[in-house]
Amino acid sequence: MKKEKHRNSFTGSIGFVLAAAGSAVGLGNIWRFPYLAAKDGGGLFLAIYLILAVTFGFTLLTTEVAIGRKTKQSPLTAYGKLKDKWGFLGILACLVPVIIMPYYSVIGGWVIKYFTAYLTGEGVSAASDGYFTGFITGEWQPLIFMLVFLFAVSFVIFRGVNHGIESFSKILMPLLLIMVVGISIFSLTIHATDDAGVTRTGMEGFWIYIIPNFEGMTVKSFFTVLLDAMGQLFFSLSVAMGIMIAYGSYVKDDANLGKSINQIEIFDTAVAFLAGVMILPAVYTFMGREGMEASGPSLMFVSLPKVFASMGRVGNLIGGLFFAMVLFAALTSAVSVMEAVVSSFMDKFHMSRAKATIVETIIALAGAILVCLGYNKLYFEYTLPNGAVAQILDIMDYISNNCLMPLVAIGTCILIGWILKPKAIIDEVEKNGCRFGRKQLYIVMIRFIAPILLIILLLKSVGILTVI
Repeated sequence: MKKEKHRNSFTGSIGFVLAAAGSAVGLGNIWRFPYLAAKDGGGLFLAIYLILAVTFGFTLLTTEVAIGRKTKQSPLTAYGKLKDKWGFLGILACLVPVIIMPYYSVIGGWVIKYFTAYLTGEGVSAASDGYFTGFITGEWQPLIFMLVFLFAVSFVIFRGVNHGIESFSKILMPLLLIMVVGISIFSLTIHATDDAGVTRTGMEGFWIYIIPNFEGMTVKSFFTVLLDAMGQLFFSLSVAMGIMIAYGSYVKDDANLGKSINQIEIFDTAVAFLAGVMILPAVYTFMGREGMEASGPSLMFVSLPKVFASMGRVGNLIGGLFFAMVLFAALTSAVSVMEAVVSSFMDKFHMSRAKATIVETIIALAGAILVCLGYNKLYFEYTLPNGAVAQILDIMDYISNNCLMPLVAIGTCILIGWILKPKAIIDEVEKNGCRFGRKQLYIVMIRFIAPILLIILLLKSVGILTVI
């Protein structure tokens, strides 16, 4: 395969928006957003998240996409091209997807395992106690399913921007949206009576989800909700991990950047909200309020299979559709994570796409094998600075999401807000006469508010700030 002589680009704004939205709509939206909404006062979390999405999230998303298009470079080389001696920020930005890809591939393998379980009518078995633990602690099955997921992602990246990423996103994202809306509607229509004779409905769970709960609210708990919502935005919008810089570098100069960014915001926020509509009413109906306290893998791979099993025969069908939808979300996100690394290798080391894809696949495979072994032969427990007890996967997640991503975002705000000045990004967005609707808000956010919030988030994440 010959080296690319010129940079490929998305054929149009639809391809870019769907690819970027596909990156944004991942496992973080599905298993983290509903849990945080249930924990942080329902509608209160939703309101704060929405405000942050159109201010804080908009600022970081706009900055990264504009940096990508302005430099026509991947994250590893873009920062150095913007300003000499700032290449170190590109190294940090590229490290994030390098660390994320191995464990995301492992989790993607878990999703495939559950999808095949429901596809073969084994949904009831998947809901049994110890099924998930028995699977992830096994020696061979997690490795096999991880390999299937990783090589599927590698194949899409190998095919390139147009025939791989764009074509893939144009097929999967509409299907994903249809399934999310369909499962959400179903979740609102269900009802169940427990052993005590108490009947609960999906609509009751929906109202718990959207109505703000201020019971016991203090200044400290409000800041907790604020930081939870801000942390979720990193997952939701795929910022501070180099992805949007890489995708931005494939956007044509005549594209309306501001309009595309608005569409990505709307798409992502809508799917994040619908993730809660899919999950929380169903969990509440069959497991009550206490069932809403589960998050992460325990929500998706332990709690929800029990919910599907409680639905009777239709549960196997709904479970199959749900894990198909989760698989689509995981694939589109993993594709963007790998592309951030592959494009970096191509730009920095002048590799062909084929060679860069092979190198990153080998790196991800080696890391993913370690993650799988971390649940059996290499099992250990380590207490993180934030108090969480961790294994290999958790440590990698903590380093990438809690440490490196806030650092990258803070560095980006300093570079753009104070060294290059916001005009560098504003001019890029307004290229060809395109309107930048939130220009003044952008300037205030990138220079003052976003850096302060990010520093607080970083200090809390690493366990230095404990009063919030």
